Amino acid sequence: MGTTERHRLIGDLLRGQEEVTVDELVSVTGASGATIRRDLEILAANGVLKRVHGGARSLLARGENPGYGQRELEDHQAKARIAKAVDGLIRDREHVWLDSGSTATEIARRLSTRQLTVMPMSLHSVQALTQPTEGWAPELILPGGSLIPGEQSFRGPMAEANIRSLRFDTAVVTPCALNLKDGLLAHDLEDAAAKRAGLESAARVIVAAAGNKWNAGARALVAAMDSVDVIVTDLEPSPEDLAQLNKLSVEVVIA
Repeated sequence: MGTTERHRLIGDLLRGQEEVTVDELVSVTGASGATIRRDLEILAANGVLKRVHGGARSLLARGENPGYGQRELEDHQAKARIAKAVDGLIRDREHVWLDSGSTATEIARRLSTRQLTVMPMSLHSVQALTQPTEGWAPELILPGGSLIPGEQSFRGPMAEANIRSLRFDTAVVTPCALNLKDGLLAHDLEDAAAKRAGLESAARVIVAAAGNKWNAGARALVAAMDSVDVIVTDLEPSPEDLAQLNKLSVEVVIA
Protein backbone atom coordinates (compact mmCIF):
# COMPACT_ATOMS: atom_id res chain seq x y z
CA MET A 1 0.00 0.00 0.00
CA GLY A 2 1.45 3.34 -1.09
CA THR A 3 1.75 6.48 1.03
CA THR A 4 -1.19 8.31 -0.57
CA GLU A 5 -3.44 5.25 -0.19
CA ARG A 6 -2.47 4.90 3.48
CA HIS A 7 -3.17 8.58 4.13
CA ARG A 8 -6.61 8.31 2.54
CA LEU A 9 -7.37 5.17 4.55
CA ILE A 10 -6.39 6.87 7.81
CA GLY A 11 -8.53 9.88 6.92
CA ASP A 12 -11.50 7.63 6.12
CA LEU A 13 -11.16 5.74 9.40
CA LEU A 14 -11.15 8.97 11.41
CA ARG A 15 -14.36 10.12 9.79
CA GLY A 16 -16.13 7.09 11.25
CA GLN A 17 -14.46 6.83 14.66
CA GLU A 18 -13.05 9.25 17.21
CA GLU A 19 -9.63 7.64 17.69
CA VAL A 20 -7.37 5.09 16.04
CA THR A 21 -4.21 3.46 17.40
CA VAL A 22 -0.89 2.84 15.69
CA ASP A 23 -1.35 -0.90 16.24
CA GLU A 24 -4.75 -0.81 14.51
CA LEU A 25 -3.26 1.00 11.53
CA VAL A 26 -0.35 -1.43 11.33
CA SER A 27 -2.86 -4.29 11.17
CA VAL A 28 -5.04 -2.59 8.54
CA THR A 29 -2.27 -1.30 6.24
CA GLY A 30 0.50 -3.88 6.70
CA ALA A 31 3.00 -1.03 7.18
CA SER A 32 5.51 -0.86 10.03
CA GLY A 33 4.87 1.07 13.22
CA ALA A 34 7.58 3.56 12.29
CA THR A 35 5.93 4.20 8.91
CA ILE A 36 2.52 4.70 10.51
CA ARG A 37 3.93 7.15 13.06
CA ARG A 38 5.51 9.17 10.22
CA ASP A 39 2.17 9.13 8.39
CA LEU A 40 0.38 10.46 11.48
CA GLU A 41 2.92 13.26 11.94
CA ILE A 42 2.46 14.34 8.31
CA LEU A 43 -1.34 14.21 8.54
CA ALA A 44 -1.32 16.13 11.82
CA ALA A 45 0.84 18.84 10.25
CA ASN A 46 -1.70 19.10 7.41
CA GLY A 47 -4.67 19.48 9.75
CA VAL A 48 -6.18 16.05 9.09
CA LEU A 49 -5.98 14.73 12.66
CA LYS A 50 -4.60 15.36 16.15
CA ARG A 51 -1.62 13.26 17.19
CA VAL A 52 -2.08 11.59 20.60
CA HIS A 53 -0.01 9.04 22.51
CA GLY A 54 -0.23 5.70 20.72
CA GLY A 55 -2.28 6.93 17.79
CA ALA A 56 -4.45 9.79 16.53
CA ARG A 57 -7.75 11.53 17.27
CA SER A 58 -10.29 12.81 14.77
CA LEU A 59 -10.73 16.58 14.52
CA LEU A 60 -14.29 16.01 13.30
CA ALA A 61 -15.39 14.67 16.69
CA ARG A 62 -15.68 18.27 17.88
CA GLY A 63 -18.27 18.97 15.19
CA GLU A 64 -15.94 21.16 13.11
CA ASN A 65 -16.00 21.46 9.35
CA PRO A 66 -13.27 19.29 7.78
CA GLY A 67 -10.01 21.16 7.18
CA TYR A 68 -8.31 21.31 3.80
CA GLY A 69 -5.99 18.41 4.59
CA GLN A 70 -8.94 16.15 5.44
CA ARG A 71 -10.95 17.20 2.38
CA GLU A 72 -8.02 16.63 0.03
CA LEU A 73 -8.00 12.96 1.05
CA GLU A 74 -11.72 12.46 0.42
CA ASP A 75 -13.50 11.49 -2.81
CA HIS A 76 -10.30 11.83 -4.81
CA GLN A 77 -11.49 9.75 -7.77
CA ALA A 78 -14.71 11.77 -8.04
CA LYS A 79 -12.76 15.03 -7.90
CA ALA A 80 -10.38 13.79 -10.59
CA ARG A 81 -13.32 12.94 -12.88
CA ILE A 82 -14.93 16.32 -12.20
CA ALA A 83 -11.63 18.08 -12.93
CA LYS A 84 -11.30 16.24 -16.25
CA ALA A 85 -14.84 17.26 -17.24
CA VAL A 86 -14.24 20.91 -16.29
CA ASP A 87 -11.02 20.89 -18.30
CA GLY A 88 -13.00 19.75 -21.33
CA LEU A 89 -15.42 22.69 -20.99
CA ILE A 90 -12.72 25.37 -21.04
CA ARG A 91 -11.35 26.63 -24.35
CA ASP A 92 -7.75 27.65 -25.02
CA ARG A 93 -6.88 31.31 -24.37
CA GLU A 94 -9.76 31.82 -21.95
CA HIS A 95 -9.40 34.00 -18.88
CA VAL A 96 -10.49 31.79 -15.97
CA TRP A 97 -11.29 32.59 -12.33
CA LEU A 98 -10.65 29.48 -10.22
CA ASP A 99 -12.13 29.11 -6.73
CA SER A 100 -10.27 27.68 -3.71
CA GLY A 101 -10.66 24.25 -2.09
CA SER A 102 -9.54 20.70 -2.74
CA THR A 103 -11.69 20.23 -5.86
CA ALA A 104 -10.28 23.47 -7.28
CA THR A 105 -6.74 22.18 -6.66
CA GLU A 106 -7.54 19.05 -8.66
CA ILE A 107 -8.90 21.24 -11.47
CA ALA A 108 -5.72 23.33 -11.34
CA ARG A 109 -3.67 20.18 -11.92
CA ARG A 110 -5.69 19.50 -15.07
CA LEU A 111 -5.25 23.08 -16.31
CA SER A 112 -1.51 23.21 -15.66
CA THR A 113 -0.57 22.51 -19.29
CA ARG A 114 -3.25 24.68 -20.90
CA GLN A 115 -2.87 27.95 -22.81
CA LEU A 116 -4.95 30.02 -20.41
CA THR A 117 -4.88 33.02 -18.11
CA VAL A 118 -5.96 31.94 -14.62
CA MET A 119 -6.65 33.76 -11.36
CA PRO A 120 -6.35 31.00 -8.70
CA MET A 121 -7.81 31.72 -5.28
CA SER A 122 -5.42 29.56 -3.25
CA LEU A 123 -1.71 28.83 -2.99
CA HIS A 124 -2.54 25.12 -3.35
CA SER A 125 -3.81 25.86 -6.87
CA VAL A 126 -0.89 28.19 -7.58
CA GLN A 127 1.48 25.34 -6.78
CA ALA A 128 -0.49 22.91 -8.96
CA LEU A 129 -0.54 25.37 -11.88
CA THR A 130 3.20 26.05 -11.72
CA GLN A 131 4.51 22.49 -11.70
CA PRO A 132 7.32 22.14 -14.29
CA THR A 133 5.89 20.79 -17.55
CA GLU A 134 6.76 20.70 -21.20
CA GLY A 135 4.74 22.83 -23.57
CA TRP A 136 2.13 25.36 -22.52
CA ALA A 137 1.70 26.70 -18.98
CA PRO A 138 -1.05 29.10 -17.86
CA GLU A 139 -0.36 32.75 -17.20
CA LEU A 140 -1.31 33.51 -13.59
CA ILE A 141 -2.89 36.60 -12.02
CA LEU A 142 -2.92 36.54 -8.20
CA PRO A 143 -5.76 38.27 -6.34
CA GLY A 144 -3.83 39.42 -3.29
CA GLY A 145 -5.62 40.08 -0.02
CA SER A 146 -5.38 38.10 3.22
CA LEU A 147 -4.17 34.51 3.25
CA ILE A 148 -6.19 32.05 5.34
CA PRO A 149 -3.95 29.54 7.19
CA GLY A 150 -4.49 25.88 6.33
CA GLU A 151 -6.81 26.65 3.44
CA GLN A 152 -4.05 28.84 1.93
CA SER A 153 -6.82 30.81 0.22
CA PHE A 154 -7.00 34.52 -0.60
CA ARG A 155 -9.75 36.50 1.12
CA GLY A 156 -10.81 39.98 2.09
CA PRO A 157 -11.71 43.34 0.51
CA MET A 158 -8.44 43.64 -1.45
CA ALA A 159 -8.91 40.22 -3.06
CA GLU A 160 -12.56 41.00 -3.89
CA ALA A 161 -11.67 44.38 -5.40
CA ASN A 162 -8.97 42.84 -7.58
CA ILE A 163 -11.34 40.13 -8.77
CA ARG A 164 -14.02 42.68 -9.66
CA SER A 165 -11.52 44.84 -11.54
CA LEU A 166 -11.23 42.12 -14.21
CA ARG A 167 -13.60 40.32 -16.56
CA PHE A 168 -13.29 36.56 -17.00
CA ASP A 169 -14.58 34.25 -19.72
CA THR A 170 -15.31 31.54 -17.13
CA ALA A 171 -15.57 31.33 -13.35
CA VAL A 172 -15.11 27.85 -11.86
CA VAL A 173 -16.89 27.86 -8.49
CA THR A 174 -16.49 25.06 -5.95
CA PRO A 175 -19.23 25.65 -3.35
CA CYS A 176 -19.14 24.20 0.15
CA ALA A 177 -22.76 23.11 -0.37
CA LEU A 178 -25.59 23.63 -2.83
CA ASN A 179 -29.27 22.94 -3.18
CA LEU A 180 -31.98 23.92 -5.61
CA LYS A 181 -33.85 26.08 -3.11
CA ASP A 182 -31.03 28.31 -1.85
CA GLY A 183 -28.38 27.90 -4.55
CA LEU A 184 -24.63 27.98 -3.84
CA LEU A 185 -23.44 28.15 -0.23
CA ALA A 186 -20.19 28.64 1.69
CA HIS A 187 -19.18 28.03 5.29
CA ASP A 188 -18.26 31.65 6.07
CA LEU A 189 -19.04 35.15 4.85
CA GLU A 190 -15.54 35.95 3.55
CA ASP A 191 -15.45 32.80 1.41
CA ALA A 192 -18.96 33.56 0.14
CA ALA A 193 -17.93 37.13 -0.78
CA ALA A 194 -14.90 35.92 -2.74
CA LYS A 195 -16.95 33.32 -4.61
CA ARG A 196 -19.63 35.91 -5.37
CA ALA A 197 -17.04 38.33 -6.76
CA GLY A 198 -15.68 35.62 -9.03
CA LEU A 199 -18.97 34.48 -10.50
CA GLU A 200 -20.29 38.04 -10.92
CA SER A 201 -17.14 38.95 -12.89
CA ALA A 202 -17.47 36.12 -15.42
CA ALA A 203 -19.44 35.63 -18.62
CA ARG A 204 -19.99 31.94 -17.80
CA VAL A 205 -20.20 30.14 -14.44
CA ILE A 206 -19.21 26.49 -14.07
CA VAL A 207 -19.98 24.91 -10.69
CA ALA A 208 -17.84 21.90 -9.80
CA ALA A 209 -19.33 19.91 -6.91
CA ALA A 210 -19.03 16.30 -5.84
CA GLY A 211 -22.19 14.50 -4.78
CA ASN A 212 -21.53 15.03 -1.06
CA LYS A 213 -21.95 18.80 -1.53
CA TRP A 214 -25.59 18.46 -2.62
CA ASN A 215 -27.95 19.39 0.23
CA ALA A 216 -25.03 19.58 2.67
CA GLY A 217 -24.96 22.16 5.45
CA ALA A 218 -23.46 25.64 5.02
CA ARG A 219 -24.60 29.04 6.29
CA ALA A 220 -23.46 31.77 3.91
CA LEU A 221 -25.29 32.39 0.65
CA VAL A 222 -23.12 32.85 -2.44
CA ALA A 223 -25.69 33.10 -5.24
CA ALA A 224 -28.95 31.65 -6.46
CA MET A 225 -28.91 28.70 -8.85
CA ASP A 226 -30.06 30.85 -11.77
CA SER A 227 -26.60 32.45 -11.81
CA VAL A 228 -25.09 29.11 -12.88
CA ASP A 229 -24.56 28.01 -16.48
CA VAL A 230 -23.10 24.51 -15.98
CA ILE A 231 -22.91 22.10 -13.05
CA VAL A 232 -20.26 19.38 -13.17
CA THR A 233 -20.91 16.64 -10.61
CA ASP A 234 -20.60 12.91 -10.07
CA LEU A 235 -24.17 12.66 -8.75
CA GLU A 236 -27.04 11.89 -11.12
CA PRO A 237 -29.83 14.35 -10.20
CA SER A 238 -33.35 13.06 -9.77
CA PRO A 239 -35.79 13.61 -12.66
CA GLU A 240 -37.50 16.32 -10.59
CA ASP A 241 -34.20 18.14 -9.96
CA LEU A 242 -33.23 17.83 -13.63
CA ALA A 243 -36.54 19.33 -14.67
CA GLN A 244 -36.01 22.27 -12.31
CA LEU A 245 -32.45 22.78 -13.55
CA ASN A 246 -33.69 22.72 -17.13
CA LYS A 247 -36.17 25.48 -16.28
CA LEU A 248 -33.25 27.53 -15.00
CA SER A 249 -31.26 26.75 -18.20
CA VAL A 250 -28.53 25.05 -16.14
CA GLU A 251 -26.63 22.37 -18.05
CA VAL A 252 -25.68 19.29 -16.01
CA VAL A 253 -22.50 17.34 -16.83
CA ILE A 254 -22.10 14.01 -15.04
CA ALA A 255 -18.43 13.15 -14.50
